[in-house]
Amino acid sequence: MNQLLANRFREVILHGTWIANTNWEMELSNVNFQMATIKYLSLNSIADLTYHITYYIKGINHFFKTGNLEIKDNLSFNRPEILSETDWQLLKTELFNQAELFAQHIESLSKETLESDFFDPKYGTYLRNIEGQIEHSYYHLGQIVILKKLLNS
Repeated sequence: MNQLLANRFREVILHGTWIANTNWEMELSNVNFQMATIKYLSLNSIADLTYHITYYIKGINHFFKTGNLEIKDNLSFNRPEILSETDWQLLKTELFNQAELFAQHIESLSKETLESDFFDPKYGTYLRNIEGQIEHSYYHLGQIVILKKLLNS
């Protein structure tokens, strides 16, 4: 089960095409920092969404390492300013590195851990939270696909 979950997570972020016929790495590959930071009406920018997903993955990786869950919903869109292509490339690299680390953490979980409470019983099980990250990633991937179409039209 853990290998299946890790592969599903890698699929949405790094290299899959089964569910959405695309993934984060593919969609961000042809986005430069100017496009990434454009605000379309009141929608979040591509950079905002990239930071948002990275924030949660990084926060859960921190939990896997330390047992401390320190992420806060109200901070998940507080991305640093992106002023150059280098800044944008660093954010994308962080997303992909954190995603692979997250998948490796998933692979190391036992069946018992997957079925146990994640941090606090109010959050449900590890399994529920991992599936939530996969679904959350697909949700925002869809927004990026739409934003790219709007910005390119």
